[in-house]
Amino acid sequence: MSSRAPLVALALTLAACDGGGGVMNPLTNPTDGPPAGNLDGTCDVPAEAGLEDVSAPTTVVGDGTAASCTGDAFVEAVAGGGVIVFDCGPDPITITLDRPARVFNDTGPRIVIDGGGLVTLSGGGRTRILYMNTCDEAQRWTTSHCNDQDHPQLTVQNLTFVDADSRGETDQDGGGAIWARGGRLKVVNSRFFNNRCADEGPDVGGAAIRVFDQFEDRPVYVVNSTFGGADGFGNECANGGGISSIGVSWTIVNSLFSHNRAIGNGGNPAQPGTPGGGSGGAIYNDGNTMTLSLCGTRIEHNEVVQHGSAIFFVSNDHSGDIRIDRSVITNNVGGSWYPTYPQISGHDDTPIDVTDSVIQ
Repeated sequence: MSSRAPLVALALTLAACDGGGGVMNPLTNPTDGPPAGNLDGTCDVPAEAGLEDVSAPTTVVGDGTAASCTGDAFVEAVAGGGVIVFDCGPDPITITLDRPARVFNDTGPRIVIDGGGLVTLSGGGRTRILYMNTCDEAQRWTTSHCNDQDHPQLTVQNLTFVDADSRGETDQDGGGAIWARGGRLKVVNSRFFNNRCADEGPDVGGAAIRVFDQFEDRPVYVVNSTFGGADGFGNECANGGGISSIGVSWTIVNSLFSHNRAIGNGGNPAQPGTPGGGSGGAIYNDGNTMTLSLCGTRIEHNEVVQHGSAIFFVSNDHSGDIRIDRSVITNNVGGSWYPTYPQISGHDDTPIDVTDSVIQ
């Protein structure tokens, strides 16, 4: 690892942020997969949801050469926390991990991982990529209220996550690429391709991301990011082909979910004689008081076996709501239980506020 700032990655990152908190996307090379985000999205990005400043990194992975950017170096950098950037040379690079990079709770509070539009993190078809859990003693407890603490504040930006696979995990299942509990999580200008989690189960999911317990029930921000995006790039899991959560709100801005699959069978709770799952082709949300907010987001060509070809949203105490603005939900396939809108499964009394959007 080098102590000097990676000029290429840093220039890309700085060019991607404007003074109003907006985001311009550097991940648009079609030969490296679909670009990050819904390029037709027109929604403003909330200031706190924009790119994080990485001009003074804590750790630089690499010394300017591709060979120096190893999985071990990345795992070590994440364990150290702070602001992490890369100096792997001028060309795009894939860093393959043989184990998850683990966030330690006392290394923040702000932890930022910025790939500068050049870095792909791969699970190599055998491991999850990132793990954060404020209630895991092995990650060092820092408060007496791990379910509701304000740190770590993890941001991943200008990155691509591919070929992660958490099916070998037994305790913290789901979350093929990222598993996060507690603190805060934000995803900006990132892409998720061909990630996998458990094949079956009634309440396990999130081929790309699985989240629990955010600080003060604040939302997870997902901005200008792509989950799948084209045939052959989709993610799959028992539930939530893109993202999954329990008791968590999401604010998703100018993003794209397509060609993801929820491949379980039997729903939640599992029907007799079935393993369970198969809901939420793109998004799976379960819990009580929570909000799913979509703005400038496109959800299409996702598939399910059971419910919610686009969105599965169940508020158990009927206090949650969905807000859809300037978005398109179309051509998602399979499932049943669509009481109000096609492709969205949930209780018929769940408020769904739709403005300037297409759902068909």
